[in-house]
Amino acid sequence: MARKVLVLGEVRDGSLRNVSFEAVAAAKTAAEGGEVVGVLIGDSVSALGSEFIHYGADRVITVEDEKLKQYTPDGYSQAVMAVINEEKPEGLIIGHTSLGKDVAPKLAAKLESGLISDVTALEAAGGNLVFTRPIYSGKAFEKKIVTDGLIFATIRPNNISPLQKDEAKTGDVSSLSVEIKDLRTIIKEVVRKASEGVDLSEAKVVIAGGRGVKSEEGFGPLKELAKVLNGAVGASRGACDADYCDYSLQIGQTGKVVTPDLYIACGISGAIQHLAGMSNSKVIVAINKDPEANIFKVADYGIVGDLFEVVPMLTEEFKKLLINA
Repeated sequence: MARKVLVLGEVRDGSLRNVSFEAVAAAKTAAEGGEVVGVLIGDSVSALGSEFIHYGADRVITVEDEKLKQYTPDGYSQAVMAVINEEKPEGLIIGHTSLGKDVAPKLAAKLESGLISDVTALEAAGGNLVFTRPIYSGKAFEKKIVTDGLIFATIRPNNISPLQKDEAKTGDVSSLSVEIKDLRTIIKEVVRKASEGVDLSEAKVVIAGGRGVKSEEGFGPLKELAKVLNGAVGASRGACDADYCDYSLQIGQTGKVVTPDLYIACGISGAIQHLAGMSNSKVIVAINKDPEANIFKVADYGIVGDLFEVVPMLTEEFKKLLINA
């Protein structure tokens, strides 16, 4: 059954986040041969429309207003609802990011629609679209189908591969005029404490430190390894609680959920709360002095040793491999 599916693109610092392209790939599956329409919201986003199309969108609709320069739930929901009322789609896909997790339930309530959140896989089977999502902190998975109404889902970053970029692909980029009014939230200042470099939630490689790093300076070797591998640095709650790093780096049940291609856990014991945030990583490497540490139970590869000896050795070996590659 061919469907029209909208994809809400997410813009950060003037660029589309990678999860937007992953959402397009998911929408292609959900559309089953129908039309995928990208939606871009902001104060100046029309220039990004062509890139959205290069990654698979058939056309793009932009809603531009000075009041949409920074995300607010009221402003964005007004803009998206206006596009939905105009386009009358059968599906809507959004990234399961901080923005998506905030605006999707609000839209679902306005639409009186069901919502499948945190989707990690999507396939068409037996005449239905089957969505897979983790439950019980990632210890099990459930499959869901939509039996009636709008197909509405948020997808977890780094789980659905984006389509191959095709710079020859063209499509229409149009604008929709929407009156943004009655905003109850006004953003006066944005203060960021995120780490420099690669976005932790979208990183393909994550180097994470726990209490075993012993100090703020102990993250130095991890940052060096992350730089070599073009990855991001994360942390367990224990490291954050000990003031070794900022809470923006926290991975776990009460922090960020990451699913990189490679996760290297350094000095992390493996508390269940931390595992909930990283156990679905494709390859997990654990470095810990304690051979009985719980982290080894979920690791694909384990190194029993002092991280301050092992991590610098790994860094040097990766440098050699990358130079010769």
